[in-house]
Amino acid sequence: MEDILTTIRLTLMLAFVSTFILLVVSTPIAWWLVHSRAKWKEVVAAIVALPLVLPPTVLGFYLLIALGPQGPGGWLAGLVGGRSMAFTFEGLVIGSVIYSLPFVVQPLRNAFAAIGQRPLEVAATLGASPRDAFLSVALPLAWPGFITGAVLGFAHTLGEFGVVLMIGGNIPGETRVISVAIYDYVENLQWREAHLLTAGMLLFSFLVIFTTMKLTQKTGRASW
Repeated sequence: MEDILTTIRLTLMLAFVSTFILLVVSTPIAWWLVHSRAKWKEVVAAIVALPLVLPPTVLGFYLLIALGPQGPGGWLAGLVGGRSMAFTFEGLVIGSVIYSLPFVVQPLRNAFAAIGQRPLEVAATLGASPRDAFLSVALPLAWPGFITGAVLGFAHTLGEFGVVLMIGGNIPGETRVISVAIYDYVENLQWREAHLLTAGMLLFSFLVIFTTMKLTQKTGRASW
């Protein structure tokens, strides 16, 4: 039972940290995608959306190389006396952020696009700077998109298997998250533990879908 509690705590920590970073990173990306007139902005949008169609093992493979001793991750790890960011909690965070990015960027992009230009133009005529208009007008109006993005990003991080297994392995207390633990329990015929974790994930997934649907109904527009 202690192993299960440790796994759940580690998974929740990964989901909370990744979701916070995802919101911070996704907000300027989504805002730029809505308001930029650059001809290549849809190229950026396509790159952000790649994890939606890439097999997790493909993304996990390249992340493993990037986070390994010969990649940028190895250089960063060397700054603090490490050798690699692969098979570490920090590596899991990086992989989770990249893999869940489209699940947060898209709801935010939809929410910003739904605001339109009129509220921002009114704020500008009242003397608000672009920064003030963003903070005082755009963010409050786009809150449903932030909630939907946070919920989807959090849930997607909890349920990811392929990427986290590739870059994190199965190290108890360090990289062993719920999805990997379920696979491990089934492989070892530990059905009780597998049932416990899968039932919890099933209930959580239902609550995520139900909450997101209620939010979109309440706001009268889809944020997916």
